[in-house]
Amino acid sequence: MEQAIIRKATEADKELVWKIIQAVIHTGDTYVFDPDTPKETMMAYWFAPGTFTFVAELNGNIAGTFVFRQNQPGLGSHVANAGYMVHPDFHGKGIGKQMAQASLEEARKAGFLAMQFNIVVSTNHNAKKLWDQMGFVTIGVLPKVFNHTKFGLVDAYVMHRFL
Repeated sequence: MEQAIIRKATEADKELVWKIIQAVIHTGDTYVFDPDTPKETMMAYWFAPGTFTFVAELNGNIAGTFVFRQNQPGLGSHVANAGYMVHPDFHGKGIGKQMAQASLEEARKAGFLAMQFNIVVSTNHNAKKLWDQMGFVTIGVLPKVFNHTKFGLVDAYVMHRFL
């Protein structure tokens, strides 16, 4: 596995981050975002105030991106929520795992005590396997909450781990 450089995203990365987001959400099989969500909407979400936005570089290319933020405000603000996207051209190179490891460390440094994923689509077997390997526990199954473009209504998992 080639080692990626994981770093905070900069203004100069935004166009390449958009290309990753666009490639990932257009399939409608892993994220709740409408495949036709406009660039402005997605970029405002991915780079929102209070969001920690990172990129993964591999051989000079932006191969992936991840974010984390408070899962809930106020009394729930000690738990992070995160999202990860790897450009399809870089699947199978270990980028997701490297971003996962980096995100846990960065979230811990930012003062979070735990991380929770609110919707891990049940048909996204690679994500489920990775989160299991990273020590996340499935704490709930949400029946038919995700409208998969190929399979229709499918379940999703709520997953959690302490940092």
